[in-house]
Amino acid sequence: MTPEIHEYEPEATRRASGDAESSRASRGWWDRNADEYQTEHGAFLGDDRFVWGPEGLDEAEAALLGPASGLKGRDVLEIGAGAAQCSRWLAAQGARPVALDLSHRQLQHALRIGGDVPLVEADAGALPFADASFDLACSAYGAVPFVADPVKVMREVRRVLRPGGRWVFSVTHPIRWAFPDEPGPEGLSVAASYFDRTPYVEQDEAGRAVYVEHHRTLGDRVRDVVAGGFRLVDLVEPEWPAWNTQEWGGWSPLRGHLIPGTAIFVCERD
Repeated sequence: MTPEIHEYEPEATRRASGDAESSRASRGWWDRNADEYQTEHGAFLGDDRFVWGPEGLDEAEAALLGPASGLKGRDVLEIGAGAAQCSRWLAAQGARPVALDLSHRQLQHALRIGGDVPLVEADAGALPFADASFDLACSAYGAVPFVADPVKVMREVRRVLRPGGRWVFSVTHPIRWAFPDEPGPEGLSVAASYFDRTPYVEQDEAGRAVYVEHHRTLGDRVRDVVAGGFRLVDLVEPEWPAWNTQEWGGWSPLRGHLIPGTAIFVCERD
């Protein structure tokens, strides 16, 4: 008789998780889940579309990096690029993007889709570029929510940007951490303290983290930006559009019409 094999379901908990563990968990999680992620969300993201989050706010409309007509010839670093969809859109506007991701498997999907965008596998906290290499930097839900020390990332981004460079990144809206991560009515009642910064960790049977996400309050995020050497130009909280009927994890039309799901920080290097 063949013994029944039970796949271990990671245990969800809230506990401390430092830089090294968070980075290792993120790399492993995205390598394991890149295929499923691209299958599930690839159609929404498109192959060459720049979407800031589950609401569907498009850079072509939002122009948070500046007018599309002004992107031509600009050197742009995309951090947490996944399959490089945003970088392909930037390249189509005449920019010179570089797509960086921690996950080898995500970058393999970028190769599968194709295009001429340079791909770099590296950690956002140790960018492998010379000082003042880029005019712009961007990240759509990449890196920032998953690192234990976001100021370290901010300072690295500042280092590789030229004076006057713009840095725009999106994260889960901090208020969402007080609510269950559910798309239905059960996700509309406060279940935890907004001020509890304890990381969300999924760990294996040996207690090793396999997924880590770090909560920062809205004020924390602003202070991180300033501590990283940036000036906050705008904070965008996209409203849920009527055309978007999809659910994406805990994001849904029901919740999106009532509470914000994404926060986009528009920053500049003086």
